[in-house]
Amino acid sequence: MNLSGDGSVEVEVVVDSRDQVGEGPVWIGPERRLVWVDITRRLVHGLDPATSHTETVDVGQCVGAVATRSSGGLVAAVETGFGVIDVATRSLEMVAEVEADNPNNRMNDGKCDSSGRFWAGTMAFDETPGAGALYRLDADHTVTKVLDDVTISNGLAWSLDDRNMYFIDTPTNGVDIFDYDFETGAVRNRRRLIEIPPELGAPDGMTVDTEGYLWVALWGGRAVHRYAPDGTLHTVVSLPASQITSCAFGGEDLTELYITSATQGLSERELHQQPHAGALFRCRPGANGIPAYSFRD
Repeated sequence: MNLSGDGSVEVEVVVDSRDQVGEGPVWIGPERRLVWVDITRRLVHGLDPATSHTETVDVGQCVGAVATRSSGGLVAAVETGFGVIDVATRSLEMVAEVEADNPNNRMNDGKCDSSGRFWAGTMAFDETPGAGALYRLDADHTVTKVLDDVTISNGLAWSLDDRNMYFIDTPTNGVDIFDYDFETGAVRNRRRLIEIPPELGAPDGMTVDTEGYLWVALWGGRAVHRYAPDGTLHTVVSLPASQITSCAFGGEDLTELYITSATQGLSERELHQQPHAGALFRCRPGANGIPAYSFRD
């Protein structure tokens, strides 16, 4: 189904999945397949765009993000920590608990860096300010707390030269940048790169393209914004749903932008007005993505 975008970018509904909190799309290049999650429904979705066939796995607990593993299957940030998913058996095996002493928190968005480390953060179920943190899972399954005093740990991305890491704590209404040490995974010198006016929505998930531009999904903003490396707004892709959660490039040439959305928080009237809320969308915005990195364990 084709829909109107912002006048220059045509948006289509790929899967009308009605996700409560669709998130974390990842393109698996060798399999020509997209995976994404529905966090609160505990689901990992898989899509074969060539056939439009979808499969769904219930992992048994909230699942904030997944990434591919170099050894096969998926690594996942789930409610209680980090786990690995065997796609063939549809089973989850925990490899490291996170914040086991705090049942009020769950893990949220995550992503792998180019060195094969998996990063994901936490948040309180009730969104208590400062209750979350950002963690890094290394190849030997050790977990390091990288950042604390986080409210809703969300989008992650790295500059093309691996000298900087980008990070979103959604209620701060912006994108922060860190100096990043590729060898150790250490970050320092946090500062604000992009300030997003609240009336435009709250920043959620993001990805980077081959020009180093950031694509940021806006919860409550009905849009994905493209920002230059200096933080300047470059492009707006409008969408027919308000709760836009994340985005990732996919397709054979990584020119298709897949965009997730959510129904959570919408009233019955809003759901009626937004019949495609919670859907997986796709567009060709005139940019190329970079391949997703795998967890190397």
